[in-house]
Amino acid sequence: MKEKRPLILISNDDGYQAKGIRCLIDMVRDLGDVLVCAPDGGRSGYACAFSATIPLTLTLRHKEDGVEVWSCNGTPVDSVKMALAELCPRKPDLVIGGINHGDNASVNTHYSGTMGVTMEGCMKYIPSVAFSLCDHRDDADFEPLRPYIREMVQRVLHDGLPKGVCLNINFPLVETFQGVKVCRMAMGTWGNEVTRCHHPRGFDYWWMVGTYYNDEPEAEDTDNWALRHGYIAITPTQMDVTAYQMIDQMKDWER
Repeated sequence: MKEKRPLILISNDDGYQAKGIRCLIDMVRDLGDVLVCAPDGGRSGYACAFSATIPLTLTLRHKEDGVEVWSCNGTPVDSVKMALAELCPRKPDLVIGGINHGDNASVNTHYSGTMGVTMEGCMKYIPSVAFSLCDHRDDADFEPLRPYIREMVQRVLHDGLPKGVCLNINFPLVETFQGVKVCRMAMGTWGNEVTRCHHPRGFDYWWMVGTYYNDEPEAEDTDNWALRHGYIAITPTQMDVTAYQMIDQMKDWER
């Protein structure tokens, strides 16, 4: 009997036409059957948002042996939910978010639609990985990532991941990677986030922009440090956000 190939579900927050997701498909298509369901346009910053007040649609964009590409008019998480409910012939062996144009290190983890894809897969108890490159350009060069992404995908397909844990993997924009670091998420903050503008027709409007500040720049065990020094940063990320160290401290709150 012919062995069934792994099923890999891919989505992103840059849209199904983005170079990053197209390169990712090419990198992993020989490792399993690939099903893509991604937003029909850019949805950066949507995190784990899903649509509760608008109808969702699916559009088949491309189909060939071993690869199907669909678009969804909703968020990255909508795309994963729709794929799991309507498109997947069976439970995927792996969910991948990316490759994102721009980094998703530190607190960007909480805002990222790419990580929303990965967290949604993880909450469905499917091994899930996010890949991001620290390059926002539409024509970013993803080719140097190929051997690393292939190795990491093969590792997760073979070994799996603990229930409730996914991987946030960020690649620095350097000529030569210094290596790979498994590290924690840096503590950071965004400031100057709102820019006020005045429209010629007489009303004010605002852009959400901002500047990122690393609040522990000297810490050498963080994703920010790894990326700044040319290392690929792998951050194991868990769904359980309980502050366990506070449970005993707060016992006197109980009644």
